[in-house]
Amino acid sequence: MPPRRRKRLDPAAFGLPVDLIKQGFYTDAYFNRAREVLRKDTRSSRVVMQFSGKDEGWIGGVDEAIALLKLCADDWSALAVDALYEGDRYESWDTVLRIEGPYDDFGFLETLCLGALGRRTRICTNAKLVCEAAHSKPVMFFGARDDVLWTQPGDGYSAMVGGVKQVSTEAQGSLFGGKAVGTIPHALIAAFGGDTVKATKRFAETIEGVDVIALVDYDNDSVKTSLDVARALEDRLWGVRLDTAEHMVDKSVLAQMGGFTPTGVNANLVWNVRNALDTEGFGDVKIIVSGGFDAQRIAAFEEDGVPVDAYGVGAALFDGRFDFTADIVQVNGKPQAKAGRTLRENPRMERVK
Repeated sequence: MPPRRRKRLDPAAFGLPVDLIKQGFYTDAYFNRAREVLRKDTRSSRVVMQFSGKDEGWIGGVDEAIALLKLCADDWSALAVDALYEGDRYESWDTVLRIEGPYDDFGFLETLCLGALGRRTRICTNAKLVCEAAHSKPVMFFGARDDVLWTQPGDGYSAMVGGVKQVSTEAQGSLFGGKAVGTIPHALIAAFGGDTVKATKRFAETIEGVDVIALVDYDNDSVKTSLDVARALEDRLWGVRLDTAEHMVDKSVLAQMGGFTPTGVNANLVWNVRNALDTEGFGDVKIIVSGGFDAQRIAAFEEDGVPVDAYGVGAALFDGRFDFTADIVQVNGKPQAKAGRTLRENPRMERVK
């Protein structure tokens, strides 16, 4: 049986400010000025521009770049575009996107296409590494607070392509139909006078159709709080989330200090909570951990067999940088490129319709 045909996102899904983009509002000024020079010179050359990734990873932002070209180039029908698909693996200097057409029709979009590829690839690649470290365990993306709101839809989609299926805002899930998940916030506990049990019970009574996950570090006594909440909610409690701050030592860990780093969410703390819940017959209550988790830290937990059921990850998906370059490599069918650049074929790309 032939493989299922792969699909790309509808350009309209991105909600691009098309008129402003066409005016060059978001474009580096020198590209706008180059376009003006070429048009006044009546020099309309047909070029091949290729976009290459400088560092290996899993590509993101391809559909966003295609949307920019389809909606904002002067004449999409005059362009021939080949590209990888979202989430495809690429090696250093692989061509991930190639455009052939009149330069003055699309060249001003270089800035925006590079930006989409760089940002979304960073999130997609980090998500892939985190999910590989977590094996088959769920990962929740809590990264909405790490950047301005406009980035959320594309960020959530790139995280999903990388394997992170659970997001914390409706905007993050909007491009793939994902539903927002999460726990109760510390603020709700504060609003109930610092009483985690009261806050969680009221949450469970008010919010229907969601898994109830109690945040249990408010008093820095995660074992006691977990048991208190489990006793009060019984079958209504799906899980507890450990989120001890990186400079704090949970009360249950104090007596065990000496052979490990006791601050934050550590393996001993997770075991203390797991053992306490199991002892009282709450073995079905899941444990979610968050607070500074990245692929390396998750891998260490998994290697040590720490009884975590799901990971919450935020800023780690924004780590590092993934640079892309766009270069003209042919003009009117003949090789033409700056020194060090040349046409690099990539047979894994497919023509965009």
